[in-house]
Amino acid sequence: MKQAIHRQNPADEFYFSEGCYIIEVSNSADDADVSIARARLEPGRTTRWHRLNGTAERYVILSGRGRVEIGAMAPVDVSTGDVVLIPPMCRQRITNTGKQDLVFLAICTPRFSHDAYQDIDDDPDQR
Repeated sequence: MKQAIHRQNPADEFYFSEGCYIIEVSNSADDADVSIARARLEPGRTTRWHRLNGTAERYVILSGRGRVEIGAMAPVDVSTGDVVLIPPMCRQRITNTGKQDLVFLAICTPRFSHDAYQDIDDDPDQR
């Protein structure tokens, strides 16, 4: 890892097919151990069921309210300050249950790679 300052640029936000908007705050081969993305989910929206192969993920809720579903756990309501731990290969999705955008950090170890992402929304055996 090299010394660096990564500045979040709102103009870098893009829509991800999972159903939310993403800014890759830090995702570089220079720091392969971790990536940090800022995710934004609009009110009433739910991300697609998915899992990450070989990658653990943590959601740090920055603002808004939601309901997270991970693995076999019952759905859990989350809000500002909550941290959600998601092991590798664990199915997951999140719903914005509030009236404002749900904003959270998605912190992945090792860093997020599109190759690790598996959309399982259309697979009833994985839901």
